[in-house]
Amino acid sequence: MAETIFSKIIAKEIPASIVYEDDQCLAFHDVAPQAPTHVLVIPKKEIASLDDLSDNDEPLVGHMWMVICNLARELQLGDGYRVVVNCGRDGGQSVDHLHFHLLGGRSLTWPPG
Repeated sequence: MAETIFSKIIAKEIPASIVYEDDQCLAFHDVAPQAPTHVLVIPKKEIASLDDLSDNDEPLVGHMWMVICNLARELQLGDGYRVVVNCGRDGGQSVDHLHFHLLGGRSLTWPPG
């Protein structure tokens, strides 16, 4: 997989406003937020997209969902939030590294776009 901005953030080559980190994943504020709270949660393992997950990644993805739930509580998103995963160019994925968007802090409309 080609080096991405996310792999550089994981390696601490590019600064980020990190809100959570462990041995499996990293969460940081998006530099172009689409809501008052917009955090990206990424695996440290290089996985290009949702389509590239394997059965072996199930524990990692489950862990990431728990990190997202805990972050939503910590960031006081009790009135509601949205988790988005873009997959592929037509799905809006702009970085070829799996990432979850945690959005909240305002009323979110539907459909998203």
